[in-house]
Amino acid sequence: MQENSETLSKIPEVKAQRVLENYEGFNNYILAIKKNYENSKNFKITRAQADYINNYKDVVPKIARRWVPLDSYFSKRMMEDKLLTKEPEKIYIEKLLVEKDKAFHIWGKLFESEELHHFWLPKAAIVGKKEHNVEIDYEKYSHRPPLSHQKEAIEKLVGNEKYILADDMGLGKTTSTVIGTLETGAERVLIICPASLKINWMREIQNYTDKSISIIEGKNWESADYVIINYDILKNFHDPKYPEESTILNEGFDLIIIDEAHYIQNAQAQRTKIANDICKKVGKVWLLTGTPMTSRPINYYNLLNLVDSPVAYNWMAYVKRYCNGYQFSVGKRKVWNVQGADNLEELRDRTKTHVLRRLKQDILDLPEKIITPVYMRLKSRDYEQLMGEYYDWYEQSDESSSLTVQFSKLMKVRQVIAENKVKETCEIAENIIEQGKKVIIFTNFTNTLNLIKDHFGKSAVMLDGSMSKPARQHAVDQFQENEKIKVFVGNLKAAGVGITLTEAEAVIMNDLSFVPSDHAQAEDRAYRYGQKFNVSIFYPIFENTIEGVIYDILSKKKNIFETVMGDNEGKGDTLEEILNEISQRRY
Repeated sequence: MQENSETLSKIPEVKAQRVLENYEGFNNYILAIKKNYENSKNFKITRAQADYINNYKDVVPKIARRWVPLDSYFSKRMMEDKLLTKEPEKIYIEKLLVEKDKAFHIWGKLFESEELHHFWLPKAAIVGKKEHNVEIDYEKYSHRPPLSHQKEAIEKLVGNEKYILADDMGLGKTTSTVIGTLETGAERVLIICPASLKINWMREIQNYTDKSISIIEGKNWESADYVIINYDILKNFHDPKYPEESTILNEGFDLIIIDEAHYIQNAQAQRTKIANDICKKVGKVWLLTGTPMTSRPINYYNLLNLVDSPVAYNWMAYVKRYCNGYQFSVGKRKVWNVQGADNLEELRDRTKTHVLRRLKQDILDLPEKIITPVYMRLKSRDYEQLMGEYYDWYEQSDESSSLTVQFSKLMKVRQVIAENKVKETCEIAENIIEQGKKVIIFTNFTNTLNLIKDHFGKSAVMLDGSMSKPARQHAVDQFQENEKIKVFVGNLKAAGVGITLTEAEAVIMNDLSFVPSDHAQAEDRAYRYGQKFNVSIFYPIFENTIEGVIYDILSKKKNIFETVMGDNEGKGDTLEEILNEISQRRY
């Protein structure tokens, strides 16, 4: 008899009945079942009800008593599924009865006129994100005032602990973010970015604050108010398996900024796993990218997940809805295909509370040419040796040595700089191409031109002085008319005048001429009649080389930050000033 009693007690329905007999909790759903159980002799507890009672009998409901916004996608589905006469825009939650991984069990109602009742609701249906209104005194930044569109970005960042700033290239995301860090009150900031952008971040921070800054190289860690580190060396300071030994986590950062965040779209990549692990353990996370999503929505998922967007709460639901996801068999394994795309407008609408995305053509306060220096550091023994030889020659040379001789002595130095920069130039170009734009790359040297052309292969055309006129025109026509051609690589002299390349929205100057008008004319290959968009001009500069001197003087002499009509006036003066400045310094 005792054995039968023990067996019965293990049956979920019997176990639930015994719970009901003694239940004195505040879960309205369990109380309703208890009432039916006590008042009706014919009432039988279902297996689903029994499992719920047994699992959640000890869970204390949370009192909410407030209306919360409802995600538009789910509100439309609820209207269809429940045959409602109007779409509910918000939901009243009296109590949160139970919280599961992906859903809430709610005691509440959809409309004022309804009685309170229980229902399950996916977490993704509730727009739980509350944006804080912020007021910023921009007078303190009057020495380098942000533009109107940047102010909107600053206020979005400051008002949200987790956010994606996905503005188009050239809209000044770095400036907006630096001011945002100061306004949000963050004391310790970690900036994760590509190696080529570390110097740029340091310079932009220095424009607005004198807080301490460290740039992390190799395995050497240096603490500071702002710590700047590149993706490739994150593994030296954080291992997800041993979080207690993490140098990064032990620093106590209260804000993480991830620049070019599309670098962590691939969930399987090591840097993505490390970045994800760090971000989940820090309260504030801002992601910056001009390419939040390519043609594949799966690339967007990890970014949305990092900023706690409800649309990313359920991976399977996301890939089915937005990636045309489906499973297929590979041997005995089931594999997901998630490379498709669907319901993109809906995805945009459901993520707009977590993302700010503006294109250049949408912004009215932009200059027509946006010129951006990208500062980097060169590590090259060849460069150091060649500069040593130049200074030795200069100290021993006759003071009457012509500018032409000095200029020729620096030719090999400039070639080394140009060739060492190819990697960074190609990286900038690839980011531009990922945003669906074409790019022009200029260089002074044939070997550099060939290296860049070889890197992009069939997606690039080139133009140099050795080509015939028909061959040159064919290269221009291919770039202008062929959608598969994304890159035009040109010699600065041969391709810098007389041609129209308005299909490009970006120009990269891989290396510098000593003549300001060379750059102004080359820039205007894209910025010509027929160009529908603002043009972004990038100058990657090795600041610890003679190139830093050249760029500063060129900027001063011809003000390349503004539209300048090309001419040769002052060429000799500029060359003389550059050579004199170089010769008086040792790099």
